[in-house]
Amino acid sequence: MNDNRRLKALIMAAGYGTRLEPLTIAVPKPMIPIVNIPCMQHNLELLQRHGFCDLITNIHYHPEQIQNYFGDGYDFGVNLTYSFEEKLLGTAGGVKKMARLGDIKETFLILSSDALTDINLAKIVAFHKEKKALITIAMAKVEDVTEFGVVITDDNGQVIGFQEKPPQEEAKSNMVNAGIYVMEPEVLNIIPEGFYDFGKQLFPQLVAEQAAIYGYPMLGYWSDVGSLEKYIESSYDAMKGSVCINIPGNKIAKSAWVGEREKIADSARFEGAVIIGDGCKIGKDVYIKDSVIGDKCVIEDGAVITGSVVWSDCIIETEASINQSVVGNWCHVEARAKILQGSIVSNRCLIRKATEISPKSRLKPNSIA
Repeated sequence: MNDNRRLKALIMAAGYGTRLEPLTIAVPKPMIPIVNIPCMQHNLELLQRHGFCDLITNIHYHPEQIQNYFGDGYDFGVNLTYSFEEKLLGTAGGVKKMARLGDIKETFLILSSDALTDINLAKIVAFHKEKKALITIAMAKVEDVTEFGVVITDDNGQVIGFQEKPPQEEAKSNMVNAGIYVMEPEVLNIIPEGFYDFGKQLFPQLVAEQAAIYGYPMLGYWSDVGSLEKYIESSYDAMKGSVCINIPGNKIAKSAWVGEREKIADSARFEGAVIIGDGCKIGKDVYIKDSVIGDKCVIEDGAVITGSVVWSDCIIETEASINQSVVGNWCHVEARAKILQGSIVSNRCLIRKATEISPKSRLKPNSIA
């Protein structure tokens, strides 16, 4: 671990997160909360735990939200520098600019800010050095490869090919690119100026040249948090202990955490995995199952929330119900309203009294329904 204190880590945080729209219209994907903590913070904490404390991140979309929250990284035990991209430079182009800013001249680590993982970073760095690799790509095993870049390796672990989002029946591997890399500084000289992409341009070029690119089959948890279903699933996985991350609040049961300064009625019932944030008020006969409730929420009498994530500063009035959905910050769900499964209600929405939001609805910020 001490060796890693010399190494710099670059965090990719400039993208849009289009698959999580409309949530990401108002919030950059790295700031999407998982168990009431921004996804990017979980990654900063992972880096800090493994001794990576000198960090650079690229920002583009809602950059002020990331900068205002993380500052210079001091509160998180790291030194954080920002590389602002006025125009997106792609994954490789963004890394080239960050590396120049950080004057990188030795082995370095790259981590996506918007995936959830507890990968052992010390082990991937050791693997990289043992293989004398130019680039090491962390590979995660997934059941459905159709949304990912498949990585094909030989018996020695060297990467011999890629498939970009192949049909399941045509996939040559179930190991996909997890967006976590260890690289040697020589790679930076290969990346041209301007927009350039790892998966579509740099990696295929280097594989064709039989460069020393290796795939590291990671053993830990990894989720790209790329869809509503994956987002809710990742939150639930964290509560079940499937991924090793920090969960705020006081643990009151096997899979239940309650924050500070809360007021919870005696008749309120929690079932399964539940997180209640700081400063919440939970009324009489409220039923919450397998859900995350953000800070400073008011859940009034008889409300029912199942399989959902409610962000901070929301008001859920009497006998309202939310099922397998996400409700953004500062939303107001009036009495007896129903949000049906698979829906996204973005920041600052108002759901009027007794309104029924159809399954898989997508409400943009500031909507009134």
